[in-house]
Formats: sequence, structure tokens, C-alpha cells
Amino acid sequence: MGEVGQVCSESFLMDKKAKLFVAGYRGLVGSAIVRKLIESGFENLVLRTHQELDLTRQADVEKFFSEERPKYVIVAAAKVGGIHANNTYPADFIAINLQIQTNVIDASYKNGVKKLLFLGSSCIYPKFAPQPITEEALLTGPLEPTNEWYAIAKIAGIKMCQAYRLQYNWDAISGMPTNLYGPNDNFHPENSHVLPALIRRFHEAKVTGAKEVVVWGTGSPLREFLHVDDLADAVMFLMDKYSDLPHVNVGSGNEVTIKNLAELVKEVVGFEGELKWDPTKPDGTPRKLMDSSKLANMGWKPKISLRDGLVGTYKWYVDNYFQ
Repeated sequence: MGEVGQVCSESFLMDKKAKLFVAGYRGLVGSAIVRKLIESGFENLVLRTHQELDLTRQADVEKFFSEERPKYVIVAAAKVGGIHANNTYPADFIAINLQIQTNVIDASYKNGVKKLLFLGSSCIYPKFAPQPITEEALLTGPLEPTNEWYAIAKIAGIKMCQAYRLQYNWDAISGMPTNLYGPNDNFHPENSHVLPALIRRFHEAKVTGAKEVVVWGTGSPLREFLHVDDLADAVMFLMDKYSDLPHVNVGSGNEVTIKNLAELVKEVVGFEGELKWDPTKPDGTPRKLMDSSKLANMGWKPKISLRDGLVGTYKWYVDNYFQ
């Protein structure tokens, strides 16, 4: 089978009739991956809703894999949430994510899956990791306490893929995306992330004729965003080109201040009132940027600009979310 770390031979992108299972296909990430697979000509996708297949139930997952026997698996299923949800339901965040990934990774190996890609999150890295954050920063310091339950589960997923590669010479790889946005994002008023929250707030202010929108903090923190369709493109690239032990960062490499982000969202939404800042509220981490040079050096780069991505995301929000 060759040396550990290099077990991929035939091209994924040429294997379009192969059976492929996307776990978590209805979420922000999974839905984008499915769109990209269909657009790329993949004909044999195996998709299950949570109601059809509960990935936390080991017996059900093993039965599914033994019956369907997919050739490729992409793990985009996870229990996700913001700071409030992580603080309120820590047991759920560690247990459900460990169950999902353990069941899917193990059943994939046991039922002859050729290649598996596990997706994590940039929150796996230490709270005070040097910026930009390289892959090597993993496990070099304490995690952000507010989401350590989720992060520890995701780290275990990376290590499980690595362990199965080392012990069985099986082609399991991991990708760690930066902050994502796009169609099917969560625009909930209490537990959404910064970008969808800004879209919702500016839209509601526009619709109600509000004179101003107040945003927490000074606007100075730097953040990185990647459109979920770019992530889906990177997933295709990694499935086709990458076969090695280390996980791979997937980011845009472009930073924007929260202030510039808010002004851009205001412009895209068409809110004509005033944008005000509340410096008495916390700013959060001053800078969070992933070093995605490893992926860039392999030949992949994102295609969607932040402005273009925001225009499309806002259109999706108005068409699908805002009632």
C-alpha cells in the first residue's frame, strides 16, 4: 500500500460515479459541499437527514455503512453554536460531537471507504496562539475556555484520522476552516456569529426605518472570513490532491476590521442610517487569522471576494430567512 501518509492514487475528481456520503448535508458547510459536488458532475450522492440517520447512534451508523458502502465520505456533521450555547450545554457539545465523528470515522474504515475528509474549526487552536495561526500551533497551549468542549471533540477527530492512518494506512485527512459565511448560515438574533448577526441587524433597521445601529466594541479587532462555497471548492481540492498525516488550514488569508466589515454590510444591505459603536462593550480577541500557506502552496486559493460573498449572502437571507 505504500508508505504511511501517501495512500491516494486514483483521482477523486475523475471518480464521479462513485458512491459518496456527505454527513451533515443540510448545514451551512454540508449544503455547500453538496452544491459543489452536483455542479462538478458527481452522480451518486448518499444523503440522510438527522431523522433518517442519527449519527450519534453507533448501531444505526454501522448498519447504514454496511448497507450503503460508500467509497468516499466527507464529515460536515457537528453540533455547533455560539458562546452562550457552549456555556449552557457543555456536555452536549463534547458528547454529541465525539459520538458523531467516532461512529462515522470507524464505520467508514470498517466498511471499506477509500478516503474520508473530516472538517473541524479554527477554534481548535490555543487562545493565545501566535498570529497568523499555523497548523503546528495545535496543542501548544490552553484553549479558549468558552468553547473548549467543542474544540476538544474536534481535536479528537483530527487525532482519530491520524491514528487510523498510522495504524491501518487508511486515507483519512482533516481540514480546518476559518470563520465561514454564506447561504444557509444561522441568522438567529441571539446565537449567530458576527457576520450574519450584522446582516440581520442592518436589514431589520432598514425595514423598520431605524435611525441608527449600535455595534458592540470599538470595531478594531481583525477577523478572517471565507465564503462557504470557497470552502466547498477547497474540500474538492483536498479530496483530489491531498493525502497526508497533518491537518490543513483552510482560510482566505484576508483580514478585515470589524469596523470595515460593519460598514461593508451596511452598504450591501442599503441601510442609510447611522452606524454607532459602543466602546463600553467588549471587543473580543484583537486578531484571529489562520496561516493557510500550506494549502496555497499546494495550488489552491479562494475565488469569492468579501463584497461579492456578502451580496449573495444578503440576497439569500432576504429570499429565505427574513419573514
